[in-house]
Amino acid sequence: MKSYFLSLALLAIFLCSPFTVYPQPPDVISWEDDIRNFEHLDSTEIYPGNAILFAGSSSIRLWAELARDMAPYPVIQRGYGGAKLSDLAIYAERIVYPHACRAIVLFIANDITGNEDDKSPEEVARLYRCLLKTIRKKYPDTPVFWIEITPTPLRWNVWPLIAEANCLIEDFSGSSENTYYIRTDFAFLNTFLQPREELFMPDRLHLNEAGYTVWREIIRKELDRVLGQQPLPF
Repeated sequence: MKSYFLSLALLAIFLCSPFTVYPQPPDVISWEDDIRNFEHLDSTEIYPGNAILFAGSSSIRLWAELARDMAPYPVIQRGYGGAKLSDLAIYAERIVYPHACRAIVLFIANDITGNEDDKSPEEVARLYRCLLKTIRKKYPDTPVFWIEITPTPLRWNVWPLIAEANCLIEDFSGSSENTYYIRTDFAFLNTFLQPREELFMPDRLHLNEAGYTVWREIIRKELDRVLGQQPLPF
């Protein structure tokens, strides 16, 4: 079974990024249990057809008040651990396809962390295009929102690379139909253009309650702006 998933991971990565073979496909396979847990939820829970799907890494998973913060929009929460674009691009069909949702909101922030196996900004943007292509195969017109990768104190040393990846994704989103880029950096930097430590947990990476309050206001404003102009799906 593991060899099957390894082959699947290698094939998907090759198809999405023809110039790169990522060195650790087992890192992709390691999330299989999390994806199966999502599939179990899909088989046991009933979600409204006008829900907003939030998918991505731990900042989505740890958003304890997501349902309250997005009300009256119903939500589907699908965040897992240290998700990267290189694994979400592979698991997208199993995470996204089961849900006829009103919109999809994505946040994935672990492809550039300051480690030797980091991807380049160009690779990050390429994987985002691959992820979006997968989503568009089934949902060609559903609004897709990308939440900008946040400037965090822990990863500030690689912020120039992260910012470059953000810019590439923003440019692509701006030229793609029903695809939106939610900028957040302005709210997480202080007057000295340094990350606002008071918005993060002691790990200096994940948002605390105050950080989620800032996030909520920005994200809700953009959802209201876009979705308020569109009729509810039947």
